[in-house]
Amino acid sequence: MTQEPESNESGDEPGAAEAAPPEEAATPPTAATPEPAAKPAVQDAAADEPALHPKERRRRSRSRHQGEARPGRSHEERQAERAEQRRQRAERRRAYRVRARAKASERRAAAGPPEPPPAAEPAVGRPKVRQGVVVSDKAEKTITVRIDVTRRHRMYGKVVRSSATLHAHDESNDAHVGDTVRIVESRPLSRTKRWRLVEVLERAR
Repeated sequence: MTQEPESNESGDEPGAAEAAPPEEAATPPTAATPEPAAKPAVQDAAADEPALHPKERRRRSRSRHQGEARPGRSHEERQAERAEQRRQRAERRRAYRVRARAKASERRAAAGPPEPPPAAEPAVGRPKVRQGVVVSDKAEKTITVRIDVTRRHRMYGKVVRSSATLHAHDESNDAHVGDTVRIVESRPLSRTKRWRLVEVLERAR
């Protein structure tokens, strides 16, 4: 005895219930909770920018540039833009200088009139005196004196000898070649004479 399949009361074809996809579980609609918006990095950078150096601020602004190209401009438009930028910078410089002058005048007014500098006293020094040997008396009222200098080297200790020639004024032509004389520093007497004969210490033999 064969068992007949049960008929579907709803009248659907057999197996329709199996072919139909299972109904998804209905989830109650929930209100979308807004996520906390993160602070944009641009605001943070703007907050830090006042403490940055101007070059660093320009570098950061260039790094945030996305690379979009500017619209094409003519030569006259670029010149006009540069002139406007120069005018704005000049106005800022002018305003800064006005403020600086005002502050300086306020400081001067608060400090009071400056004290006059003390009168400079004329420097009174002792003229230099040298001793040497006359090597030439051909010029009129002028002798050439050789000054021999002997000193010890500071580092090596070697005795170093050097000499210098000076032109001295001899009013009476008293000194001759080979005499040992003493000369003193004086005012400029000619192009090369800055010394004057004081006395003849030893005559030449």
